[in-house]
Amino acid sequence: MSPQAQRFSTPQALAEALAGRIAAELSRAIEARGKASLVVSGGRTPLALFEQLRQQPLPWSAVWITLADERWVPPDSPDSNEGLVRQGLLQGPASEAHFVGLWNPAPTPEAGQAACAKALEALPRPFEVVVLGMGDDGHTASLFPKAPQLAAALDLEGQALCLPIDPVTAPHPRMTLTLPALLASRWIVLHLVGETKWQVYQQASTPGPVNELPVRAVLQQTKVPIDVYWSP
Repeated sequence: MSPQAQRFSTPQALAEALAGRIAAELSRAIEARGKASLVVSGGRTPLALFEQLRQQPLPWSAVWITLADERWVPPDSPDSNEGLVRQGLLQGPASEAHFVGLWNPAPTPEAGQAACAKALEALPRPFEVVVLGMGDDGHTASLFPKAPQLAAALDLEGQALCLPIDPVTAPHPRMTLTLPALLASRWIVLHLVGETKWQVYQQASTPGPVNELPVRAVLQQTKVPIDVYWSP
């Protein structure tokens, strides 16, 4: 099942279309099963998406939200993905959604892993929608090319929902959802903005070592439908 790429003229047009699609998927899930879960990513790219998504007429109290990854910093840090989600998405009616963060007060991701995994068990699974970003180095979530824990996080036989990650090439130790956790979902979307991201995506869509471009593990799997939403 090859990724379906959709191109938009502007990031705003992309955000509007993607927010509508996510809302439709969540609505269908809530109608069918009474609740739904959404995995989102941090960084600058999803800010416009969050603004559009929080305006969608959803029964937000039936929606559970978590992150694909998190820097091991408290929510009040400017580097916190949780802080970004709380400020950008969990506003107005969307504030009624149940949010499960990946950070906890443990001193390190390793020390906080068990508590993080236990918290994640509260989310409805499979995840209804997983929204991933991608770095210029081909990382997605916190599955970084040079991370010592990358092989464990990509292991499809692994049982862990989340694992500590030392990205090596980026600041802060992190917690990431593992590849098996991300693939325990009904729909994945890769949200990309910029020509450089498109070029990396094109490269990752061709056969090659997953440890060089970890996003290949998501793009080249055949378990979950995946769409790519891109704009210049």
